[in-house]
Amino acid sequence: MKKLYLFVMTAFILQQSIIAQQGWFWQNPLPTGNSLYSVDFVNELTGWAVGEYGTIIKTTDGGTTWTSQSSGATGTLLDVSFTDSDNGTAVSSEGIILRTSDGGTTWDSQISGTTASLYGVSFTDSDNGTVVGSLGKILRTTDGGIIWTAQSSGTTELLLDVSFTDSDNGMVVGSLGKILRTTDGGIIWTSQSSGTTRTLNDVCFIDSENGTVVGSSGTILRTTDGGTTWISQISGTTDALLGVSFTDSENGTAVGGALGGNGIILRTTNSGTTWISQTSGTTKWLYGVSFTDSDNGTAVGRDGTILRTTEGGTAWTSQHGTTNDIYCVNFTNSDNGTAVGWEGTILRTIDGGTTWTSQTSGTTNWLYGVSFTDSNNGTAVGLDGTIIRTTDGGTTWTSQSSGITEALVGVSFTDSDNGTAVGGNGTILRTTDGGTNWVSQISGTTDLLWSVSFTNSENGTAVGRNGTILRNAGSGWISQTSGTSETLFSVSFIDSAKGTAVGGDGTILRTTDGGIIWTSQSSGTTRTLYGVSFTDLDNGTVVGSGGLILRTTDGGTTWAQQTSGTTNSLDDVSFTDSDNGTAVGENGTILRTTNGGVTFIDDDKTISSQPNSFLLSQNYPNPFNPSTTIKFSLPVTLSGAEGSLVTLKIYNALGEEVEVLLNKEFTAGTYEVEWNSAGLPSGVYFYQLKTEGFVETKKMILMK
Repeated sequence: MKKLYLFVMTAFILQQSIIAQQGWFWQNPLPTGNSLYSVDFVNELTGWAVGEYGTIIKTTDGGTTWTSQSSGATGTLLDVSFTDSDNGTAVSSEGIILRTSDGGTTWDSQISGTTASLYGVSFTDSDNGTVVGSLGKILRTTDGGIIWTAQSSGTTELLLDVSFTDSDNGMVVGSLGKILRTTDGGIIWTSQSSGTTRTLNDVCFIDSENGTVVGSSGTILRTTDGGTTWISQISGTTDALLGVSFTDSENGTAVGGALGGNGIILRTTNSGTTWISQTSGTTKWLYGVSFTDSDNGTAVGRDGTILRTTEGGTAWTSQHGTTNDIYCVNFTNSDNGTAVGWEGTILRTIDGGTTWTSQTSGTTNWLYGVSFTDSNNGTAVGLDGTIIRTTDGGTTWTSQSSGITEALVGVSFTDSDNGTAVGGNGTILRTTDGGTNWVSQISGTTDLLWSVSFTNSENGTAVGRNGTILRNAGSGWISQTSGTSETLFSVSFIDSAKGTAVGGDGTILRTTDGGIIWTSQSSGTTRTLYGVSFTDLDNGTVVGSGGLILRTTDGGTTWAQQTSGTTNSLDDVSFTDSDNGTAVGENGTILRTTNGGVTFIDDDKTISSQPNSFLLSQNYPNPFNPSTTIKFSLPVTLSGAEGSLVTLKIYNALGEEVEVLLNKEFTAGTYEVEWNSAGLPSGVYFYQLKTEGFVETKKMILMK
């Protein structure tokens, strides 16, 4: 069964550039943890990279520092092209074209006339540019994007990249080996023979004659006659090549990703006669690369990966922070906090996350939980019964004996002596001497316990699998009725009576009487909720899969979704007051807010509305491996109070049904579904959305 996430999104129509104060901002990895799909440098020092969730970052010092820019978009930006330090254009998976004439200080949305995914953009000067996308889409402008005109490509294949060397001469590449050529600015596009049916992902021409194309299965093609003939070159790999950059006819670099994760970098100094593998030093796929001369280049990729070389790739240096998954975070005040995670990762801050310092845990076991009672005294727990303790703010961590091998995933201390840890097979351990001795307690369950929250040395609650809730008021653990069979991943109490638990399928439960009665609250989502933090009776925050953040200021009567700026799963959250909070999650994600997560948007520059027509968007990313996201909109005219039956199905190239992703009732709104294609072969697939009065099918490419 493929993994599936479904959630309702707020629909925004971007009319102009948006001026916003971001409520949540990145602290790790910096400058971003969102995947970056394209990078473009105009000189050795100045460049831009774009990616997921409307991410745009800029450097003016060769990548030593990167600054985030406000794009006003939430979709994935797939390509960027600058002609000088001021004028640039970015394109997105939702048909959005963004333009800047001030180096990215402001980005303005342009009218593209399409909702098709736009994959590639190339400008030769501030006026003349071409954009390509799905279903053979080619758009052309001669006035800097004030007007975009559709051109006839003669194909319905995915067009994935474009390269112009002047206002007349350009080349486009795409799926099934498609190569198109123009010598008149796109008035006429002529198909060329590539000699392959493989997906061609990127193209780079240095003049009208000399160019290189890279694609799936290690494909590299070279021409010296403007594409009249294309010659296959030996790359030395069968893995996907996704980006290529040449600075002259001889020196070029290609990047990509290997099945299993490693970032690939290939280098040639003889026009591709030989390609030599270079050490990337990353396990993340690399999607884009830009060189300004034979020495200076930057590659970008998955989870915000940025690599830099100043010596032609002999050595590549990472320009971003750790991407180890982080599972838990605990702050004792607005400045002092500790996060733990993958393979014994411990990160510490004493300045509210402005800087995070790695600490030595003394273990390679995954750490799932951490609890501090003040800036010095803390305990972390993890795999194989791991318990480690610090009394000096993490300068040193000492291993303690748990006496078990079950995984411990939650821990709660109320003072330096009294603490409780919970974990696999219903495990509950208790200490009253700071962990010198841990004593097993009877839980009465064999379900995995994910989280525990004590408000004093006697009153505590643990939650776990199958809706398990256990309560201890000083006389043993008693099972409570949760009213759900969903796994509960986190619980937060502000005093002995008032608490909130969250879990699978958007579950939020609330009690005001110590758990005698748990009441279900409406979260407005079906996504998994992994973490919850309340600072008082009214103010609380929940985090979950897909970068979801929910906020309440009325004790959960209403929950509002906040903009996290990422699609990474968020596993935990810690607030010390109603304003200051930190969320952590996969790929090293650390997000921070100092205003309760509120984002202020200039209202006269956006129009918020529900969809007024059906729309099936192009999946993104595309091509993909192994997961891709499918987005669709159902209009307000959808019949019935309960909406209509909606099906979303996957078919292979033979028209055979591969999987039914959706088959249920939906009301008006915009939805996203993630499809994981694990176990399926590379190739062309189709997805079809069908409901009352509407049927549409789109093509996507699985590339392994």
